[in-house]
Amino acid sequence: MRNASDPYDEEEDDDDVSSERQIVVGICSMMKKSNSKPMTQIMERLCKFEYITVVIFPEDVILNEPVEKWPLCDCLISFHSKGFPLDKAVSYAKLRNPLLINDLNMQYFIRDRREVYRILKEEGIDLPRYAVLNRDPDRPKECNLVEGEDHVEVNGEVFQKPFVEKPVSAEDHNVYIYYPTPAGGGSQRLFRKIGSRSSVYSPESAVRKTGSYIYEEFMPTDGTDVKVYTVGPDYAHAEARKSPALDGKVERDSEGKEIRYPVMLTAMEKLVARKVCLAFKQTVCGFDLLRANGHSFVCDVNGFSFVKNSMKYYDDCAKVLGNMVMRELAPQLHIPWSIPMEAEDIPIVPTTSGTMMELRCVIAVIRHGDRTPKQKMKMEVRNALFFELFDKYGGYKTGKLKLKKPKQLQEVLDIARQLLAELGQHNDCEIEEKKSKLEQLKTVLEMYGHFSGINRKVQLTYLPNGQLKASSEEEDSLTGGPSLLLVLKWGGELTPAGRVQAEELGRAFRCMYPGGQGDYAGFPGCGLLRLHSTYRHDLKIYASDEGRVQMTAAAFAKGLLALEGELTPILVQMVKSANMNGLLDSDSDSLTDCHQRVKARLHDVMQKDQDFSEDYQKLAPTGSPSLINSMKTIQNPVRTCDKVHALIQSLTRQIRSRLEDPKSANLQLYHSETLELMLQRWSKLERDFRMKSGRYDISKIPDIYDCVKYDTQHNGSLALEDTLELFRLSRALADIIIPQEYGISKLEKLDIASAYCLPLVRKIQLDLQRTHEDEAVNKLHPLYSRGVMSPGRHVRTRLYFTSESHVHSLLSIFRYGGLLDEGKDEQWKQAMDYLSAVTELNYMTQIVIMLYEDNNKDPSSEERFHVELHFSPGVKVSPNEENAPAGFGFRPASAKSQEKQEDLGSLEDLTEDQPTCHTLSDPLSIHRKSPLLGNRKAGSMEVLSECSTSSRGAIYRLFPSCSRQSPEVKSSGLGFEGCSMVPSIYPLETLHNSLSLKQVDEFLNKVCESRSETLTKTLKCLSAMFDSQFQPSMQQPESLERASSSVAPSPPQPPARPVWYLSNPPSAASTSGPSSPSSAEPPALSISSE
Repeated sequence: MRNASDPYDEEEDDDDVSSERQIVVGICSMMKKSNSKPMTQIMERLCKFEYITVVIFPEDVILNEPVEKWPLCDCLISFHSKGFPLDKAVSYAKLRNPLLINDLNMQYFIRDRREVYRILKEEGIDLPRYAVLNRDPDRPKECNLVEGEDHVEVNGEVFQKPFVEKPVSAEDHNVYIYYPTPAGGGSQRLFRKIGSRSSVYSPESAVRKTGSYIYEEFMPTDGTDVKVYTVGPDYAHAEARKSPALDGKVERDSEGKEIRYPVMLTAMEKLVARKVCLAFKQTVCGFDLLRANGHSFVCDVNGFSFVKNSMKYYDDCAKVLGNMVMRELAPQLHIPWSIPMEAEDIPIVPTTSGTMMELRCVIAVIRHGDRTPKQKMKMEVRNALFFELFDKYGGYKTGKLKLKKPKQLQEVLDIARQLLAELGQHNDCEIEEKKSKLEQLKTVLEMYGHFSGINRKVQLTYLPNGQLKASSEEEDSLTGGPSLLLVLKWGGELTPAGRVQAEELGRAFRCMYPGGQGDYAGFPGCGLLRLHSTYRHDLKIYASDEGRVQMTAAAFAKGLLALEGELTPILVQMVKSANMNGLLDSDSDSLTDCHQRVKARLHDVMQKDQDFSEDYQKLAPTGSPSLINSMKTIQNPVRTCDKVHALIQSLTRQIRSRLEDPKSANLQLYHSETLELMLQRWSKLERDFRMKSGRYDISKIPDIYDCVKYDTQHNGSLALEDTLELFRLSRALADIIIPQEYGISKLEKLDIASAYCLPLVRKIQLDLQRTHEDEAVNKLHPLYSRGVMSPGRHVRTRLYFTSESHVHSLLSIFRYGGLLDEGKDEQWKQAMDYLSAVTELNYMTQIVIMLYEDNNKDPSSEERFHVELHFSPGVKVSPNEENAPAGFGFRPASAKSQEKQEDLGSLEDLTEDQPTCHTLSDPLSIHRKSPLLGNRKAGSMEVLSECSTSSRGAIYRLFPSCSRQSPEVKSSGLGFEGCSMVPSIYPLETLHNSLSLKQVDEFLNKVCESRSETLTKTLKCLSAMFDSQFQPSMQQPESLERASSSVAPSPPQPPARPVWYLSNPPSAASTSGPSSPSSAEPPALSISSE
């Protein structure tokens, strides 16, 4: 290989002996590219071909000399980069007619993204749905842009956020991704790497108004991009890297190179690589693949591009190029040469050694983090403006309407303002809406100064003959004629403390994964980060559609994967909304008959003005110690409610007096709340808790406990009197009401639980069954992996973030569904005793299922797969939790392991991934350590094999303090570093660690089948009721919105009603389609296996 400082002599002797004739390969590119490490490495290898000589065209010659004076060559490798005169290279090719490795004319097309997409489309290659906006005065028809709040319309094509905006010039790397308002809005701005950054988050949500752009659908790739490099149509090398859009931080190795890992291409992707190579006539060609929803989409073609830092690729590339050149030119130049035949893609089957098990799957169902108190206001509205709004958004189709988008909420606010203005001018005007309610509606909608689409929503329900009855809220409801029930909901948003809890738990969660070396060695969780960064971790995160749940999932992902920056990009790319088939969402308006009966019974028992006596059996037939303790604390439920009401009155008086005090009137409380808003919150509870009849609405007890828990934790600096007593009493009441609302007897608990989470149970069953990877998964390529000793290892993680109802329900299924017999299994009995002592499933409650595989067992053997079940009740309710139930630790030694003295419970044989494997003789206390523990991987689960516990029966706590604490933090672990008001999280406790996959699968099958039978019977009963009630006389069914209190059944209504009333039987009148798993079983439930 040599530089050609002078052009070749064209009078060269043509009579040279052919055996001495060399094939000259010319490199014509900018010096920065010609002298790059990949080019140098590949050309050096190319020169090892006996008949090939490489000549590099000097940059000065390329830029300043005419093409006639350029060096001669038989084969030309030439490609465009910044400053390169492509026109001259085209002229040279016409003049000399060398063999072109990369076609030059096609490189003009590659510089224009519009042309790239046109060619891809013509070739039938999948690419994201897109539209081109040409801001060209000569092409006015291609410049129609209509921008909405959460969408753009480009020449008639609508793109909902998130969408991508790319400049049409491929050399402009300023690509923007715009996020939807409910996810936080704003945009991620990508650019060519600068130092350690490749993108930055911006609050700007409006698209660019100058320049021409391609707008395309955003593809959810779980934060991974795949870059493919072809060398001819039959060779493609692929590398995965962290998406630059995720947090904008470029992951670099110790040498400062961006970290990428080679991955396997599927057969379909190899076909795509072939098509791209041939369509663009670029032998050496790089392009970007997005793997989303089981498909692969090409989103960019870069043209000439080499892989960096892969010796195997350099070898392969030189070999393929050399063979290609020799095949084309050797016959013409009479050079004797034949292509050696070599086997390709020899499959390597990864195996594990030893008897240790390999972690294959982790499934976790997690409740959201700390939130502000949920609040609700109901009002009956009859003004024509509300009916027009109801009609505008299709409310008459189903009889219900949910308004969450900022534009919709703005319209409700405008109506409230208009009606209040008219009330102010004419006191006797015919506006029936109460002024106080309208003012509250206006105040809540004006909070925060802007709408985000997360924190507030308005629901409208059509009432053909007005409000059915007066509730505690609606003192003098008007009747006669149709009306709308307006329900305003606000609050319930994730607090800063909730974000810290979720992020810290995510960070601690890494410790359940094995392995770790190199850059990832020496601190807890190194194994997970290495697995994930080397694309051996198949991770999917699902969340219900509530803002607090989605933000919890994003914060958890940030901690789990050591990401940086804002939550919005992480939310959009990593978190999948799972509100299909009621997987993680449930409609509280569509309760089962069983659920309604349970609530009514609870209400009756709690309204008795006498001490609990025979009610112990009525209210606590399961004999739960936590329930019985709460009943003993309460004694007389009505007297306790009297005390609670009096304490709330005392609280509101104190807040009013603070408001009158000029010193504290403008005091800012936690999360930007004011004293006035705090007073509104408590005053409403004071009004609603005691009804006009003098009885108590027990459905408000969870709200009271919610508020006092929030204020005790976050607004303790106010030092309001009697808050601790109110906390104690409301907690005792809530400890009865909340768990017993999900069923009093075991059968009721099972019935209600399966109604809530049957789709989730089925999904978990699928997750456990799919232990073998499919082609859609990023799989590490064993031949090209350096420093990764076990490329075949692959762990599947599925995280489900949801609300309290699903966590209660799933736990009930495991507790009461008959998974194991307490009488025959001592570990299960201990686990059930522990769960019975747990009083509350607080924020960040976790139910974790872990699946292991013993590769030494026969695949058909029941001992091949091993399942463990773990649980944590979440955040500690108060710092001085004295009577917290004690479990038996995380992965304690089972009886089997003590008998056999085997390592059955450990994760895997780690000798593959690390030179030494430490064994701890003492229980872990990683919460007392700094994150960097030197070479002793004390925080990694790799050292938690049962071999170290079997002899002594030691109990290990997984992340006891659940945070990366400084050494000053006491071992009690209460509070996270730098966040004194953020309580820590209870450690995971093992419920059982020696289940077989067959046992669990059969159990889940039984749960699903029994629920199906129950639903079939229920539907037959409903059908009979429907047939008998909906005769020609057709009596009016119950109201669409049941009152939150189950005080009395609603009276029948007159016959007038819209047609949509006939779509459902009375007990299931709801939104179109099944709104929760309880409404009806879908005939063919199709759940994604991802």
